[in-house]
Amino acid sequence: MPKNTKKSEIEKLKAENERLKKELKKQKKYGLVWEEKPEEVVEMCKKKLPVLKEVKNKEIITDKNKPMNLLIEGDNYHALSVLNYTHAKKVDVIYIDPPYNTGNKDFIFNDHYVDREDSYRHSKWLSFMEKRLELAKNLLKDTGVIFISIDDNEVAQLKILMDQIFGENNFVAQLIWRSKGGSGTDPNNITVETEYILCYARNREKLHLNRYKADTSNYILTDKYVNERGRYKLNKLDRKSLGYIESLDFPIKKGNLTAVPGGKDNYKKVWRWRWSKEKVEWGLKNGFIVFKKNKGGILNVYYKIYEFCDNEGNIIKREYPFNNLIPKDLCATSTGTNEIENIFSKRVFEYPKSVKLIKYILTIAAKQNSLILDFMAGSGTTAHAVLELNKEDGGNRKFILCTNNENNNGSGLKIAEDICYPRIKKVIEGYKNLKGEKVEGLGGNLKYFKTDFVDYNEPTDKNKIKLTQQATEMLCVKEGTFEKVIDNKRFKIFKNSNHYTGIIWDQVAIPIFKKAIKDIKGKFSVYVFSLSDETFDEEFKDVKQKVQLSPIPEAILRVYRRIFK
Repeated sequence: MPKNTKKSEIEKLKAENERLKKELKKQKKYGLVWEEKPEEVVEMCKKKLPVLKEVKNKEIITDKNKPMNLLIEGDNYHALSVLNYTHAKKVDVIYIDPPYNTGNKDFIFNDHYVDREDSYRHSKWLSFMEKRLELAKNLLKDTGVIFISIDDNEVAQLKILMDQIFGENNFVAQLIWRSKGGSGTDPNNITVETEYILCYARNREKLHLNRYKADTSNYILTDKYVNERGRYKLNKLDRKSLGYIESLDFPIKKGNLTAVPGGKDNYKKVWRWRWSKEKVEWGLKNGFIVFKKNKGGILNVYYKIYEFCDNEGNIIKREYPFNNLIPKDLCATSTGTNEIENIFSKRVFEYPKSVKLIKYILTIAAKQNSLILDFMAGSGTTAHAVLELNKEDGGNRKFILCTNNENNNGSGLKIAEDICYPRIKKVIEGYKNLKGEKVEGLGGNLKYFKTDFVDYNEPTDKNKIKLTQQATEMLCVKEGTFEKVIDNKRFKIFKNSNHYTGIIWDQVAIPIFKKAIKDIKGKFSVYVFSLSDETFDEEFKDVKQKVQLSPIPEAILRVYRRIFK
């Protein structure tokens, strides 16, 4: 080979090497890499599009003035896909308790349990979680937050996956809770008693978590400042375990009374006051200091700790940030099991989380009007927790629960129909517990939906018509309008307390529809069937202040194209 040719080939190889180096630099430098495993429920969406169908005989209404909650039966991937159309950026808090992937029949992938010996165990779990978490992220408001229960089997992988999907900067905390107690029996192992709850924000900069209120139930004393400072409790002003400081060892006089640290001569110089002489004088002047004799006649000095006032006279709220150690009394898994048994009078579900635990999590992030989503709802603990919180503080929180209807661990009981729904119904309407005692219902409303499918191999006119005809329940869920006002063959109108939804299947009916809404006061979301993306602004220009127009099925297809691309 001539020298020039050889040199030219070497230069080409060097150039190609540099190009490859640059390409590699563009690639991920840190994160999870796993072998993607195809999932049947995902693949089917290439030919069939999910919609919702209401199971009308499972509706529960106890108070029309209360918010409507939703239970969706079906694979959570399909439910989340529908919610990406109906509830994009509408959810305040997501809590899920996914399969921990222990290899002990807790994780089903493509209709088969994944056991510990499966070499693709982690890949299957990550594929499963990634698809659902990406869809879930789209549902959160910018101020929203997600909590995910997990244990040591997948916590490391989940943390990195969440960093990839939500961004490392949006990590909030890893909560730790003691799920079980007692010592292990294997001397060669360390007993693991804890589980975790990962918390991520949609946008950390816009997240505003709640603060917990200090327990002031032992603040039982009152004085003339009660209206301003609240009730108070007493704490001794002297202490010896803080270390002796001479400047804090002085007599305190109040009228004819004189007190010294330790209540006596303090000859060993070990007692001292907590406050300086100047602050004690301020405390005496402003009613913060109390003298009391004990049974032995020794004079003790106390300072007041008020509910709403600190020891410098500032008006305060005794509220503090939550920390990542969940209180012990909320933790035991057995509590959740006992709660289920108390409702059904038998054990119907293994290892549910306790209502107290979920209430605690919601207390961290949810407001009184928050929308809470649990797309791995299982036995329905999240619904139970939301209903209890509403009962306790008069809130109007709403929940959306998604769960499958699989046979629960071979028990013959179906998760959605036989466990989750009956539990919610009992909690809303009341039930008899294990002792035969009547437990009053918490009240609330519920709509039950199932995921269904519309064949959609190609975007033909026929398929678009078919999808539009099957989309009524989806549109009602999107708008939160479930009460039917007009049921015409060519259009329908639904409402809630302050809003209307119109669905027009035949454009010829637009004039009739406009006539029907003329005397109805209120705003309308109007969905008009169109084979294109036409919004019919011209046809509605005379009522444009009253209506917001959207073409269907294009508005739905736009979301599904993004998901199922």
